[in-house]
Amino acid sequence: MSDHTSLQASRRSEFLAGARDSLPMLIGAAPFGMIFGALAEQSGVSTLGALAMSALVFAGSSQFIALTLFKGHAALGVIWLTTLIVNLRHALYSVTLLPHVGKLSQRWRLPLAFGLTDETFAVVQHRYNSHDPSPYKHWYYLGSVLAMYSNWQLWTAAGLILGQSVKGLENLGLDFAMVATFVGIVVPMLKTPAMRWAALAAAVVALAAHGLPYKLGLMLAALAGVVTGVWCESRQTPRQDHAG
Repeated sequence: MSDHTSLQASRRSEFLAGARDSLPMLIGAAPFGMIFGALAEQSGVSTLGALAMSALVFAGSSQFIALTLFKGHAALGVIWLTTLIVNLRHALYSVTLLPHVGKLSQRWRLPLAFGLTDETFAVVQHRYNSHDPSPYKHWYYLGSVLAMYSNWQLWTAAGLILGQSVKGLENLGLDFAMVATFVGIVVPMLKTPAMRWAALAAAVVALAAHGLPYKLGLMLAALAGVVTGVWCESRQTPRQDHAG
């Protein structure tokens, strides 16, 4: 086998492994995407608008919050600010993955950054933490990104179609699958004190602020988790440096 053929095989193997390892996440995201499509149709968002949101935003939590705010006639600035704060957790994901992808070219980093979801982060972080010396782990990352992205578009479209013919689809409890998926993602990741304190702070704030309008409780919980995690990390770093 030539070096070129071996190179292609290694890249393809990583790519397919990333898509394969994302399969449990695809199953969990499927009902979530379908419910989003159904809710979008019932919230007055056009079919094209809902498809564009999934294609260009590609962030389930933010899309649901945006729908709720849109239906409640919230100002555009409120929608932007709320979704921005909810997605601040991706900044922590990016910092975690930076040592692994920082040397890639822009043509790699931009699409990988766009496709960084909670599910892909969980899968990809595990792959990067493995000790084998493969130089093509970014192809694994790409495989997970494209699998999750295609899955989300497919089920958004399915929800839009079913939402027009099956009334009350959003009330069938299908969103439980996504809750279970997120629990499965989060719990194994709580390995450091900073992560555990961040999760605890977000949970406490989410419960305390549950009754706030416009899903502001979720926004505050996300902000509390990010701030707590960053603060805990900053407290630990000097001690680690000193110990070294």
